[in-house]
Amino acid sequence: MADPPSAERAARVARGGPERADDLGSVPVTSTVPADVPPDSTDLHSTVVGEHGTPVVFLHGLFGQGRNFTQVAKALSPEHRSLLVDLPDHGRSPWTQAFDYEAVAGRVADHLRGGFAAQGPVHVVGHSMGGKVAMVLALRHPDLVDRLVVADIAPAVGGSLGEFAHLLDSLATIDLTTVTRRADADAQLATRVHDARVRGFLLQNLRADGDHLRWQANLALLRRDLTVIGGFPDVGDATFDHPVLWVAGDRSDYVRPEHGPAMRALFPRTTLVTLKGAGHWVHSEQPEAFVSVLRTFLAPAAR
Repeated sequence: MADPPSAERAARVARGGPERADDLGSVPVTSTVPADVPPDSTDLHSTVVGEHGTPVVFLHGLFGQGRNFTQVAKALSPEHRSLLVDLPDHGRSPWTQAFDYEAVAGRVADHLRGGFAAQGPVHVVGHSMGGKVAMVLALRHPDLVDRLVVADIAPAVGGSLGEFAHLLDSLATIDLTTVTRRADADAQLATRVHDARVRGFLLQNLRADGDHLRWQANLALLRRDLTVIGGFPDVGDATFDHPVLWVAGDRSDYVRPEHGPAMRALFPRTTLVTLKGAGHWVHSEQPEAFVSVLRTFLAPAAR
């Protein structure tokens, strides 16, 4: 596993953080389920951005929430109407007992069949962990997926898990029984995570609960199952024969040349685009370029 993140790499983590909840501009935004999901709910929380256009589903990475993609979704409007999903154990979606890509993809499939994909297949965009969920969704539920975009992750085992282990371990040191403000949590976290932007991204996972704060993300499960998150399930001989776009950052090592055979074996119609000046968080480090390649790939003329 890799060493804890350097200052440069930590800054790249921070730039992948979510936008403010109220930073939604004039594009219509509606919640598809109540903000406070009942404990026994099996449905996922998601938010719709836009009113018309071809449907696009966004799946976030580790520590993230659907709203990470708010600005990208706004930029795609009005040609596309976007669904920003909180994956299980993240954001406002329910917690689970174990992380499993097949199970997560199944829950996303159920969520889409219940509404957003009721009229037919949708485009799916997934980053990092969400990219692996998107791949499994396309392989196991191909009727739901038209075009697939995978942002800076490969169908392979590995990746820089050490930096994520360090961040999860650091969050676990925060004593929430003594925390009433996010600033209190930030002060405790600062002893282990020195970059303020990284702390701001991580602490977006805190939510008010009476007089104290609680974690929205299921940190204990994510830490325990981190090696599963860093892996990729055995999908047998499944393939997805629709167009697939891989978007990699030229400063990232998550998509490497040796991953090419596996990518093409599972997704024969694969196109790889590398964005200059981007690391792992390609959509936030090079947002204009990311939106540009999405627009081109998802355009009807590109079919």
